[in-house]
Amino acid sequence: MSRIVVLTGTMSYSVRKGIVALLDDVARSELLVVIHRPPRRVARLVRSQWRNLKRHGWRWIPYQTTDLIQRIVAGVRAHGEHRRGGSLRDYSLAAIERRVQVVYSANLVDRSTLESIGQFKPDIGVSLAAPILPQAVFALPRLGTLNLHKGRVPDYRGMPPAFWELWHGENEVGCTIHTVEAGLDTGPVISQSSIPVQRFSTLKGLQYTLDELGVRLMTNAVTAVLAGTAQPMPQRPGGNTFRKPTLLQESALRQRMAQQSGNSLRGLVKDAVFRGYAGIAAPVRRRLRAWRDNPRVVVLLYHRVNDAMRDSLTVGIEQFDQQMALLARRCRVVDIRDVVAGHVERDTALPIVAVTFDDGYVDNYSNAFPILLRNSVSAGFFVSTGKIDVDGAFDHDLSRIGHGLPTMTWAHLHEMHDAGFAIGSHSVSHLDCGKSDLEQVRSELRESRDTLKERLGIAKAIFAYPFGGRQNMTPKALEVVRQEGYAGCLSAYGECNDGPIDPFNVRRIGINHNFNEWSFRARLEGWC
Repeated sequence: MSRIVVLTGTMSYSVRKGIVALLDDVARSELLVVIHRPPRRVARLVRSQWRNLKRHGWRWIPYQTTDLIQRIVAGVRAHGEHRRGGSLRDYSLAAIERRVQVVYSANLVDRSTLESIGQFKPDIGVSLAAPILPQAVFALPRLGTLNLHKGRVPDYRGMPPAFWELWHGENEVGCTIHTVEAGLDTGPVISQSSIPVQRFSTLKGLQYTLDELGVRLMTNAVTAVLAGTAQPMPQRPGGNTFRKPTLLQESALRQRMAQQSGNSLRGLVKDAVFRGYAGIAAPVRRRLRAWRDNPRVVVLLYHRVNDAMRDSLTVGIEQFDQQMALLARRCRVVDIRDVVAGHVERDTALPIVAVTFDDGYVDNYSNAFPILLRNSVSAGFFVSTGKIDVDGAFDHDLSRIGHGLPTMTWAHLHEMHDAGFAIGSHSVSHLDCGKSDLEQVRSELRESRDTLKERLGIAKAIFAYPFGGRQNMTPKALEVVRQEGYAGCLSAYGECNDGPIDPFNVRRIGINHNFNEWSFRARLEGWC
């Protein structure tokens, strides 16, 4: 049994996910988590606020106000995640405390903390968002302590992740696992990797991607050190150490990276209409008796989540996280399987929303899947089974963008299914059921159904028909869907689901990068 001590100053989502990954992916491991929680003294807080006010100027006041509101909202969301529970993989603090010993320390070098770590007899230490560690702490583990640094050393030591790389116009941002020494981010490198800065990348989008990369790098590095196969490489001389940027610098970077968007009179009018509907009219309507007796169910349809492109099938990484966070705060999110089965509890004053994806692009796994877990939002993924694990391109991509895009593997789908997400059929080849021979429709439905059962153990899948327009599904083809044992059928021509839901006529609303906060909220409120 390998003993790992995790040292941290926060239990943010990325830290919690890193802890769970160590438990799940490092064979025969036992963890002790030490959380640094220094006392909050009034005098120290006042001095800190004064220093920041002098450094950042007037911007510090609205920044602090916004930060306070976000902390309150985050606390409410964390409580909601614990209350909702559900079948999704659980990364909550409560779930972690059920699996590991957690020690809260006011001072990492006090006697009780050092005794707790010493008695645990750790083989290796892991620093995840920890304060600067004193040698008395990082030298305790038998094999030393590893630090996750979201930056490429030695050129980008310090903080914050991705910011200074973008500031200096780099084409990629790095992530490093290194051993902890007395200097800041100066120890020998165990592993290092990077991700490209895409055409539409944002700072937060890159930081979310670095979070996932860091989890993988750390589990691999810990496994290698424990196995004795790691090959630490000393850092080359020189390099740079950066501190947290000023609010003025943050504002300048946002302006530099902002994509140009039109502020036409038509756009401003539309935005005002959506604000009025979502912010005033819809909340009033939801509180009426008629709404509570028969609320709408809105099913959202996505295809791709990435920052490499912007088209009618794509949303950005940060944009998708903002949308899922909004769902978690303002809606009752339901599983598409419950919508089809008619198990949706409708006695609610909140919008009822389900999330779905079509086709099976690899960014559903690499980008959407982690963000859904981060926000505790369930979703269904409807894949063209003949495109999984192969290089076959979708015809609609060849015609629109001139080339194919990578799709998921069965290993990806297996992990997502095990995490609690629904996986369904989108035919084998992305077949147009409205234009194809009924025997071809039957053949693809049967093959896709059997493949999902064989690969993932799904006994009764849901079918989302390709292209999704009214003309792409005929009554006879829909009857074949029923005959082949599918649980339901989803379209993609828009509209909400009012009244009793026909499981073989579940309507969905497509979402793409053109949706800002208010147009998205209007869709959630039933603007169809």
